[in-house]
Amino acid sequence: MLVEKLEQLKSIFAEMECALIAYSGGVDSTLVAKVAYDVLGDRAVAVTAESASLLPEELEDARIQAAAIGISHRIVQTQEMENPNYTSNPVNRCYFCKSELHDTLKPLARQMGYPYVVDGVNADDLRDYRPGIQAAKERGARSPLAEVGITKAEVRELSQKLGLPWWDKPAQPCLSSRFPYGEEITLPKLQRVGRAEVYLQKLGWKTLRVRSVGDTAKIELPVEQIQNFVASTDLPALVSKFQELGFVYVTLDLEGFQSGKLNQVLTPAKIPVTS
Repeated sequence: MLVEKLEQLKSIFAEMECALIAYSGGVDSTLVAKVAYDVLGDRAVAVTAESASLLPEELEDARIQAAAIGISHRIVQTQEMENPNYTSNPVNRCYFCKSELHDTLKPLARQMGYPYVVDGVNADDLRDYRPGIQAAKERGARSPLAEVGITKAEVRELSQKLGLPWWDKPAQPCLSSRFPYGEEITLPKLQRVGRAEVYLQKLGWKTLRVRSVGDTAKIELPVEQIQNFVASTDLPALVSKFQELGFVYVTLDLEGFQSGKLNQVLTPAKIPVTS
């Protein structure tokens, strides 16, 4: 079944003849870039948007991975932080982020003579609240992984089969997802969250989030790792580092890591219809 899905994915790119990949460096868009390059060669290009909500380390990973694949890689600047609809952090914040991204990529693709902008949305993403998907669709972007029905687990399995060493790379959504809806997003806040997560990663903790609630940092780790974290971490040094970064309080979420946890507060009445 997975082999068939891979062949279907290849067929989609063969029909496109050339494609611009919206490439974050995450495992999904990297698999898309790999397959696109395998099929199209120099008629595929990966484009990464550099902005305040992307860690410099993630941008560097994207460069390294693109070079390893062999695909042409370009970097563009996006300015979502200039849009109050984004920085005010409404529940459909991602709609405005992806609008900015695809309003940047679509003209670039047209200028290059590329009829398609392709993203890394997978089949599982369609079952979650992802307002950014609507923005991408409105601008004509295609999502081959979702079209073929490839799930997140299958993305990792295919990446491993294709020899991509980052097949098990933890998901790293944009830093703005660390803030509760309604809390204003600013550059200093993004920077302190980003540096706090990098600090923990350098201590050896790979799957994590640092949620920012006002002046409080809430550390999320997989629940099975919490006991070891408390026992093995120099907690006073950690608190001192986080306070140096600008947090006042540092807490550990005993419920454990959950991707998209801040969406728990959403009810149908709170989700706006974006047109």
